[in-house]
Amino acid sequence: MDAGKLVPDEIVIEMLSQRIQKDDCKNRFILDGFPRTIEQAKVLQELSNIDAVLNLVIPESILIEKACARRICKNCGDIYNIADINREGVCMPPMSPKKEGKCDKCEGELIQRADDNEQIVKERLEIYKKQTQPLINFYNEQRLLKNIKITSAPEIMVPIILEILKEIEQTIKE
Repeated sequence: MDAGKLVPDEIVIEMLSQRIQKDDCKNRFILDGFPRTIEQAKVLQELSNIDAVLNLVIPESILIEKACARRICKNCGDIYNIADINREGVCMPPMSPKKEGKCDKCEGELIQRADDNEQIVKERLEIYKKQTQPLINFYNEQRLLKNIKITSAPEIMVPIILEILKEIEQTIKE
């Protein structure tokens, strides 16, 4: 993972299978970053019913900039971002700590992950285009795909996404 590589399918699928059998997943659960391939999607369909797939859409140049600007607390894992983006219809101010280089929660040192550099981020995007992009068509054909254009900071986008999830849940109940 530190080198930006993906965890092998067998390991991820086994972990997922065990996790979704727990009580807190009985009614509903949300996955982030899985599935990444058509093969994984087919296995997921065998393990559980899929209600919806959310595809967060953001311009690639902004995605690269945000990934490279991520900072993580070495102690507690809290996440910050030093990028200040206001272009291409996207307005994302930095998510800065109160004290530069220090975590607001524990005063731990903020670090940049080894795989949060432009070269590795671009390599991950190429892997995405080859392996994961086909999932867009796969889930779209099943009428499960919901594209969400990301235009703002989390404090604005999260309530929008939660409202979409409520609408999906209401549709399922009907």
